Amino acid sequence: MSKKNKSEIDIEEEVNTASNQEETTTEQEEKEELSVEEQLKVELQQEKDKFLRLFAEFENYKKRTSRERMELFQTASKDVMMSLLPILDDFERALLHIEDDKEAEQLRKGVLLIYNKLVQALQQKGLAKIEVKKGDVFDADHHEAITQIPAPTKDLKGKIVDVIEKGYKLGETVIRFPKVIIGQ
Repeated sequence: MSKKNKSEIDIEEEVNTASNQEETTTEQEEKEELSVEEQLKVELQQEKDKFLRLFAEFENYKKRTSRERMELFQTASKDVMMSLLPILDDFERALLHIEDDKEAEQLRKGVLLIYNKLVQALQQKGLAKIEVKKGDVFDADHHEAITQIPAPTKDLKGKIVDVIEKGYKLGETVIRFPKVIIGQ
């Protein structure tokens, strides 16, 4: 019994060892499969995050370029408008001087007609006058101070005493700030 038993025991031990090895290799394979599956899940999540970021960047790019294109259309004529502003100023000065001359009534009507057409055409293209009156509070963000003079009255101290040159906006962009004199 001792010889047979020994060899039987050896065979049983080998079978047990082989089955244990098979069990551990299957467990390792399962763990490897799980780790491969988990790795794939992690990689998939990373790729989803990259995709979402890229998509968000692209949406922001589309919005930004659309906004820039709209601004470009609104201010494309800025150079032309800037060159026409001195002409507009000259028309206004001419109208002031023609009003004094009673003999030039027909000339005044003609110049006024041309001036109104010019102003109307510029307004259709987006030009708007910045309204500034004597007595308004001076704001450095919206006015350009040419000089300061002693205030004629106490209520004009720190306020606009006179408007030298009108200001204009093209759309929402200021293309020329109104030039003013303020009281000290």
